[in-house]
Amino acid sequence: MTSLDKPTEETTADDGARAVTEAALFEAFGGVRGMVETVLPGLLFVSIFTVDKDLHWSAIAALAVSVVLVAVRLVMRDTVKHAFSGVFGVAFGVVFAMMTGNAKDFYLPGMLYTLGLSLAYIVTALAGVPLIGLILGPVFKENLSWRTRNPGRKKAYTKASWAWGLILLAKCAILFPLYWWANTAQLGWVLVALKIPPFLLAVYLTWVFLAKAPAPIDVFAEMEAEEKAEEERKAALAAERGDAPDGPPSAGPAAGRHRREA
Repeated sequence: MTSLDKPTEETTADDGARAVTEAALFEAFGGVRGMVETVLPGLLFVSIFTVDKDLHWSAIAALAVSVVLVAVRLVMRDTVKHAFSGVFGVAFGVVFAMMTGNAKDFYLPGMLYTLGLSLAYIVTALAGVPLIGLILGPVFKENLSWRTRNPGRKKAYTKASWAWGLILLAKCAILFPLYWWANTAQLGWVLVALKIPPFLLAVYLTWVFLAKAPAPIDVFAEMEAEEKAEEERKAALAAERGDAPDGPPSAGPAAGRHRREA
């Protein structure tokens, strides 16, 4: 291997790690389709309400499109976790708005959820168990191995959790004053505008931190290797004892001699 080969191999390994990270983030957060499913119900609600100021029709339309998105995923036998979360969020918003008669309350459950999520990211980062690591650990097949066996990766997850927490907290700092001061249409359009950019920024920063972190430890591959090694060890012990691996133990040479004498 020449000195010129090494940078090429290292670059290829880095590109592979980044590709794996991108794929995992895409899977975890739903990708483009997940973003559309997140934005569409709220966009439909504020569009209809801006035109005719009818809370009931706006709420029904938002809930209906959420249900349709779930149905489409079910028909296509695709994962429904992102669409289902959208349905629950819209349903809570509809219930709040219908109970109070205030159209702005359609957005309140989602805003409270965002606030709670931002605090969860920050608190778990402070506690040394960053939430983003709990979310992405199973996706990378490392589970919680990063906590004790991969300190560089734990550091990256902690940075990413801080990024998510602070970005969502900044989003809440914009939305909650508008909830009190702005009208429904103004709040709705600002909320729709703030759906994607903060999310993309948080995902990008997560990708940056993880792309520079050590590779994840595949605990599933480790368990499979341990099981295979255990099977090989048992087979070796059986061979040393002269036992047949599949069947009853051999009767031995003495039994063969008795059969010949008979």
